[in-house]
Amino acid sequence: MQLPEKKMLKNIDYPFVLALLAILGLSIAVMQSATASFTDDFATRHIRFIVIGLVIMVFILANDYRQWQKYSKYLYAFAIAILFLTLPFLLGHELRGATRWINIGGFTFQTSELAKLLIIIAFADFLAKRQGNLVTFKQFLPCFAFIGIPTLLILQQPDLGTSLVFIAILLGMMFVAGANAKLLVGLFTGGLVAVVGWIYTYLRWGSIPMPLADFQLGRLTSFLDPAADPTGTGFQLIQSQLAIGSGGITGQGLFQASQIQLRFLPDHHTDFIFSVVGAELGFIGAVILLALYFFLIYRCIYIMAHAKDMFGVLMVAGVTSMFLFHILINVGMTIGIMPITGIPLPLFSYGGTSMISNLIALGIVLNVNIRRKKIIF
Repeated sequence: MQLPEKKMLKNIDYPFVLALLAILGLSIAVMQSATASFTDDFATRHIRFIVIGLVIMVFILANDYRQWQKYSKYLYAFAIAILFLTLPFLLGHELRGATRWINIGGFTFQTSELAKLLIIIAFADFLAKRQGNLVTFKQFLPCFAFIGIPTLLILQQPDLGTSLVFIAILLGMMFVAGANAKLLVGLFTGGLVAVVGWIYTYLRWGSIPMPLADFQLGRLTSFLDPAADPTGTGFQLIQSQLAIGSGGITGQGLFQASQIQLRFLPDHHTDFIFSVVGAELGFIGAVILLALYFFLIYRCIYIMAHAKDMFGVLMVAGVTSMFLFHILINVGMTIGIMPITGIPLPLFSYGGTSMISNLIALGIVLNVNIRRKKIIF
């Protein structure tokens, strides 16, 4: 393995890198504040995960992404295998009622995070070979099956949030691959209406089967009226809104927000880390963070538009769809306009597997970026 040539590194998107480093730096400061009252040193671990992810990112850049296309079938098979092994009756490690992790050699990692990256690479090759043949519903079916298998395995964990991420990846990548947009939007809209109708029917009459447990369904629908169960399913959202509202325009300052430091808000260092930003850095801090995120997304789209082949275009499309969905849903759920699905804020929420996989994903984007032109010696 060799590091990228110096001439190749001249192609690197430095605004992208600067935005990434700014987000990571801000995440370290906020994590130190968010976990100051904890006995465990989450902030140090957070920094360690970032360092590991950045090191792996460098190694990702050393490999020409076009070589991965040859192994796409094996990557897909490996992704399905690790998701299957996560099932409760095999190697799955249960935590807080869900079996989403595998423990190997004392290290616990969330298999779906790795699977997302492998599926994006494999699906990029799958779609690249079908470019121009994504017009009819029949031609859509193999794509739905390709993503449907890992999605169903993740639903069994259960992990509704990550399952929805896979659907976002499917839609984003198929759209960029040139799929029939009207049919794609029609199917998505129809599916969304069907799911909402299914949930409404179950809640109203309870006469149909539901794959989610009642507590999961309650958490999912609590954003509609959190005050209906203020000490139960609505508690977390109410505390999140209070925290964000308490920050005002400029915030209460790091280590100063009582909602955070007194730990009224559960999971504020993981799924609800954006609430910490709102409470301690205020509206201005939240806007700056969102601006950095969407600048990063903009640069991803720029890199996608300048990629040299469809395989590279589609990989960047998958990563962009994943990040955009994560950001919109996570921020939306903390302020009460999206269902609470347990989706972390990328590059910010505490979690080793999530942080490392997100940095690897951005490494894939940069890999496509630095190889957008032929190197002339």
